[in-house]
Amino acid sequence: MTSIFSFVSRNWQISSPSELPKSTNALKFGILGAARIASSALIKPAKTHPEVIIQTVAARNKQKAVDYAKKHGIPQVHDSYEGTYAILDDPSIDAVYIPLPCSLHCEWALKALSKGKHVLLEKPAVANASEAEALFHSPLLQKPNAPILLEAFHYRFQPTWQFFLSLVDRPNLERVISVAKLPLYIIPRTGNQFNYELGGGNMLELGTYVMCVLREITGAEPEECTRCTVRKSPVSELCDEAAEATFRFPGDVVGEAVMDMRASASTLPTFKVTVVHKEIPVEDDKLPRGQQLLRVRKLTLNNFLMSATWHRIDIEDDFIVRKSASEVVKRWTKKESKKIYTFRDIGIDQPGEPSWISYRHQLEQFVNHIRGREGSGLWVSNEDSLAQAKMIDMAYEKSGLPLRRTSKFVQLEASV
Repeated sequence: MTSIFSFVSRNWQISSPSELPKSTNALKFGILGAARIASSALIKPAKTHPEVIIQTVAARNKQKAVDYAKKHGIPQVHDSYEGTYAILDDPSIDAVYIPLPCSLHCEWALKALSKGKHVLLEKPAVANASEAEALFHSPLLQKPNAPILLEAFHYRFQPTWQFFLSLVDRPNLERVISVAKLPLYIIPRTGNQFNYELGGGNMLELGTYVMCVLREITGAEPEECTRCTVRKSPVSELCDEAAEATFRFPGDVVGEAVMDMRASASTLPTFKVTVVHKEIPVEDDKLPRGQQLLRVRKLTLNNFLMSATWHRIDIEDDFIVRKSASEVVKRWTKKESKKIYTFRDIGIDQPGEPSWISYRHQLEQFVNHIRGREGSGLWVSNEDSLAQAKMIDMAYEKSGLPLRRTSKFVQLEASV
């Protein structure tokens, strides 16, 4: 009964967070585009952050921006992305959140950085590695007191995810399987996510999560994509709506990525990662001479993406007593499950409540970086985001589909 009450209470606070009083020097954020994701990714998390005010929203369609601002209690509206009084030229705005279609990310991130705005950039940050080079190696990020840029890989900031990583024995990794599936009714086939010109495609949109998981768990970059099969979108032959990819990591560790933005209607939203370790010896002084105890550990995290709503970490150890390479004396399995909702749960002195979703933890560190505070130390570096873009390109190249198109803005900037 207690766990059910905690689940209901926690999710109620997630959906309806109470707004805290704001500090006098709170950072003012603008949202570039009246996107639905902004409610979960920034607007609600900002309510519980005393140093964040959502000040304005900009959209090409003024009425859409007005309706959006009214719905979310945003005091100011701009009716274009740029211009004399638009969001990037507004001196009162400290930072912008960019949830536009992927094909526009690089362009508007560079424009915002050029105006001195800090940028929280929705994933995927860019359409391909060429854009990643242009953005994450931009001179705008190298100058003194450069603005802060963060690709919004929100799940990486969760205490649940950090605890799970601490369980991984990287020197003895054998295989990592990362799975993300969405039922077909969540994203329509006619949505921007399947529009090639807008940077659409399942591997870029959804698959970026599962591929990033592989990189984080192995702590390395893939040496090769050895296999990538796709199910093409019937709307666009250039876009995949599902894919399975296999990567080879250093040490012959195998990483498998399964991603499907149009799974069956009966499929529950799934974000699951399984880590299989090699067989290793375990000390046991009680065993008779000539016998050896071995262990194979499997770790599973259900719902790595938004673990505050619900998650479960399963630790499964298979023990084997061998008398020789071929003779098994005894075998048994030990299972354990854990739930981690705050950093305090794992003995780390960092702010957080059980109702802090991944986006709220991300916002905490984004503000810490802007303020020059150490915080938890969790971050997605520019080089990390560049490596992520290269991995996605690797998968698209293996699949036979074209890379997502480089924007004309970036091509023009490169030619200047």
